[in-house]
Amino acid sequence: MINTEDTSKKYPPRKSGILLHPTSFPSPYGIGDLGSFAYSFVDFLENSKQKLWQILPLGPTGYGDSPYQAFSSFAGQPLVISPEGLLEMNLLTQEDLANIPYFDPLKIDYGPAITYKFSLLKKAYANFTASNFTELSCEFTAFCENQASWLYDYALFMAVKDAHDGIAWTHWDQTIAFPTEDTKKEWAAKLADSLTFYQFIQFLFYKQWRALKAYANQKGIQIIGDIPIFVAYDSADVWANKELFLLDSKGYPTEVAGVPPDYFSETGQLWGNPLYDWEKHKQSNYSWWIDRISYTLTSVDILRIDHFRGFETYWAVPYGSINAINGKWEDGPRKDLFYALEKALGKNLPIIAEDLGIITPEVEILRDSFNFPGMKVLQFAFQDVEENNLLPHNFTSNCVCYSGTHDNDTSIGWYVKATEKSKDRVRCYMNTDGNNIAWDFIRICFGSVASMAIVPLQDVLSFDSWSRMNTPGVAEDNWQFRYTPEMLTDHITKRLASITTLFGR
Repeated sequence: MINTEDTSKKYPPRKSGILLHPTSFPSPYGIGDLGSFAYSFVDFLENSKQKLWQILPLGPTGYGDSPYQAFSSFAGQPLVISPEGLLEMNLLTQEDLANIPYFDPLKIDYGPAITYKFSLLKKAYANFTASNFTELSCEFTAFCENQASWLYDYALFMAVKDAHDGIAWTHWDQTIAFPTEDTKKEWAAKLADSLTFYQFIQFLFYKQWRALKAYANQKGIQIIGDIPIFVAYDSADVWANKELFLLDSKGYPTEVAGVPPDYFSETGQLWGNPLYDWEKHKQSNYSWWIDRISYTLTSVDILRIDHFRGFETYWAVPYGSINAINGKWEDGPRKDLFYALEKALGKNLPIIAEDLGIITPEVEILRDSFNFPGMKVLQFAFQDVEENNLLPHNFTSNCVCYSGTHDNDTSIGWYVKATEKSKDRVRCYMNTDGNNIAWDFIRICFGSVASMAIVPLQDVLSFDSWSRMNTPGVAEDNWQFRYTPEMLTDHITKRLASITTLFGR
């Protein structure tokens, strides 16, 4: 028989990877960091033939510890700065790292971890200011100059927040809650040491993160970053740019963000973020958004934007509401914003659109107009036992397939709690008895036509609900998952590599 297949055909690249936030890395210091275990994880990705590593937003977190409620859209998370890295830089001594408190290796206790990590960061800063670090001082000065557009306001915001015992900016002294340039200078002079400290720890984060990213990129691994569409109310973003948000004369939001009732919550999700004054953003040609996206894309290779549908229409809830039921849909900037981004940053932006929830044809048109891949979450596909567009046989290639996300239960946790009809649908569809359901989900995810396939590390490790990263609508006990080094076994590495090779990723 003559083989008529065109062997010159070029198939589009298919990639797979792992979803894991740096806070989940092993570390003796209470929370995952950018030290040796981060590099070991990148080695695991390489050895298991993964090309993608997806993280959550990398900003400095506040009350509730959510990476989606950060003090800044530009700053990095100080808690993931590696103490061993500071030791290598001679900013800490072995004595500084003696007598580490006991921390649970599988769960982050944020209060003690924050106290301990900041004690180390303050020691590193004191050592820096007391010693002659000529080369490092030059690097730090250059960093402050290069990042001045956001760094000064962020560092001043944090210094003033500390001076007011951590309360929200609306309750600060009015001369700095609603500052002029002169009052900013007065407070900066008064809090000069604290301001420089916050600049310095951003420099340390930047230096460690860029080194880790370079290591991953050298191994052919791209990092998928993440930003929430909205920013935290108590943030440097809002404090320094009040005119870009819908606030009243006292600085309080007139309406806040959320989503209507859905799969996750019968009363909707009341996020509480202030909403944008999109007309003001348009008048500035979306310069704040251009700065935000371009800066983030210097720290990651691909960018997932959470709640993409909010650019088409967003759910506006009256400020002071107890839930999100009584909101209303308002028009977002739609294509106008992305035309401005393309003009400033070029076409074919490496953006993933988080298009989960209530998605209308208009949202799909906005996503597809810029060729952004959307998301397909397999748990949602089998939650509904009827035919739906989240089932793999209905995918197009320009999408990202997930077994689950940070907001989902683990695959095992979901399956245990699923209805019998959903379980039966899974078993029939995946041709499985359900005894190894996490890897069944991985297999069908990697085997789909989606150009990218991402699974949480919890599924790779076959963990159940104890390891869930976040439960939407629940305020406590989130963002705490950690694993230990011995969990990434040779068997798991080889198994993941095998399934990756099998499906051409």
